[in-house]
Amino acid sequence: MIKRKIIKQIRGQKAVDGAGVHLVRVLGNNDVKDFDPFLMLDSFDSTNPSDYLAGFPMHPHRGIETITYLISGRIDHEDSLGNKGTIHPGECQWMTAGSGILHQEMPKESGRMLGFQLWLNLPREEKMATPAYCSLTRDLIPRINNGKAEIGILSGHFGEAVGITPAHIPATIYDIALPIGEDITIPTKANETVFVFLIEGDAVINEQKISSKSAVLFGSGDSITVSAQPQSGLRFIFFSGKALHEPIAWGGPIVMNTQEELMTAFRELQNDTFIKHS
Repeated sequence: MIKRKIIKQIRGQKAVDGAGVHLVRVLGNNDVKDFDPFLMLDSFDSTNPSDYLAGFPMHPHRGIETITYLISGRIDHEDSLGNKGTIHPGECQWMTAGSGILHQEMPKESGRMLGFQLWLNLPREEKMATPAYCSLTRDLIPRINNGKAEIGILSGHFGEAVGITPAHIPATIYDIALPIGEDITIPTKANETVFVFLIEGDAVINEQKISSKSAVLFGSGDSITVSAQPQSGLRFIFFSGKALHEPIAWGGPIVMNTQEELMTAFRELQNDTFIKHS
């Protein structure tokens, strides 16, 4: 079994988005080539409600999927398809924006808001797919033990435990908790982009100490091994997906393949013809 080597590290940077939400931006516009098909990764971690209560009022998306996962906290959401609900701790909202959707996400006051939002690119032929929404409640996310590691399988499978199979990009996402000083080896698919995000705690990977709120991208191989520090536990998110190798035209909340497609989307927003399905 060939262990993957680290080829890139990115430490998340503080940012403000939405109506004034303070968050950590991990992946963005400059990282799309290396992390393909993953586009953007934002992490939220705060015990101060003023950091996040302004939320993300109604806004558009096209050409992507957004995946919002909470370890703790609560977010109310609704969209132009008529979906409405709440993301609770240990739950995930997996939304296919496709041809166009309007939605909002409004965090509610809690002891701690801890989670992430990931943007996953859609392939060219599926950019204008019918928008769809999947609510991954706790009963839909298998949670297993592997040694002393606890693994939540948002999508894909780990051994015989199976999460959802995404319709457009069959990405694999795990939420993994390691006790003090423990480690885990994760098998990987040889032809996929693989990275981890340390959402809480530092790690040792390939004998390197990696700081919390960092993303670590791996080269080719069959597995990765991640260890918690001797002094503290670790919570990290594992991501894997096959690269699209397609051109990207990214403007705000819309991601297409060409500038012409991008300009069309913004014209349709102005002309109130953006929403194709309801």
